[in-house]
Amino acid sequence: MNLPALSLSVRSERWPIAGSFAISRGSKTEAVVVIAEVSDGAHCGRGECVPYARYGETVDGVMTDISALAPALANGLEPLGLRERVPAGAARNALDCALWDFAAKRDGRPAYDLLGEPAPRPLITAYTISLGTPQAMAQSAAKAKHRPLLKIKLGGEADPERIVAVREAAPLCELIVDANEGWDEQDLEQNLAACARAGVSLVEQPLPADRDGVLSRIKRPIAVCADESAHATASLSSLREKYDAVNIKLDKTGGLTEALAMARQAERLGFSVMVGCMVATSLAMAPAMLVAQRARIVDLDGPLLLARDRPNGLRYEGSLVYPSKPALWG
Repeated sequence: MNLPALSLSVRSERWPIAGSFAISRGSKTEAVVVIAEVSDGAHCGRGECVPYARYGETVDGVMTDISALAPALANGLEPLGLRERVPAGAARNALDCALWDFAAKRDGRPAYDLLGEPAPRPLITAYTISLGTPQAMAQSAAKAKHRPLLKIKLGGEADPERIVAVREAAPLCELIVDANEGWDEQDLEQNLAACARAGVSLVEQPLPADRDGVLSRIKRPIAVCADESAHATASLSSLREKYDAVNIKLDKTGGLTEALAMARQAERLGFSVMVGCMVATSLAMAPAMLVAQRARIVDLDGPLLLARDRPNGLRYEGSLVYPSKPALWG
């Protein structure tokens, strides 16, 4: 990429969620994101990440990790060097995406072109139904039944009842389920069977990442996707007997550079690819749209779950999400 010396700034932002967002590990009412900006004085590139406590990350820690790279950026650090120098995670993601945004703005060429990828097209994204009582989830699903793809958060004792209630409320939608590590070996087969009866097409991360070996020893009635078990490219080889698909998120891979490499390797290994996100603004979704062009399932609804999005955000028409304009990213 041949980058010049760049200055760096880092900040955190808080974005209110419309209502609340609940999964098996808890609920929240706002999205806290970290923004990295790199500049040569004439052009500025931005990247957004979401520090995730599940992986031992904090907002302050991620900001410190990004700030520590200021001297390397002043010496021309590029995405490939960043990938070798910084471990996968939110900090690397924000900076990697900021560097690609900077290069696109400096060169006057879209990021997809710089990366050798085809021009992105609009895609159908899943829309998430938060974990709640069967009745509450059915009400939410009924309001969203016009959408072609719903992602159902599960992870509790009443999961078979929840998925039945959602299916009755949204009979025509494709359903995918995300258990967020909320099941165990005792209820695994029962819950998978309930999902299969409801016509669910995929279940994400049913078991804790450190106890998912049983998936290789059972007959899986529907596709099972690795999320918390799948981080960067190196994690793929250990997943082949346990999972049918992998969920690629830029905050896990540590940026767009690694996410594209992971998607290509996943395809070679025979995995179906899903592209997901944290609850964040359109700035976090924009680079993920380039990886999503390779995906069977796209889950980039983060901005739809917020009370408001940032200026020049992605254009959503129902569940159809359009690629970003240069004013946002890339």
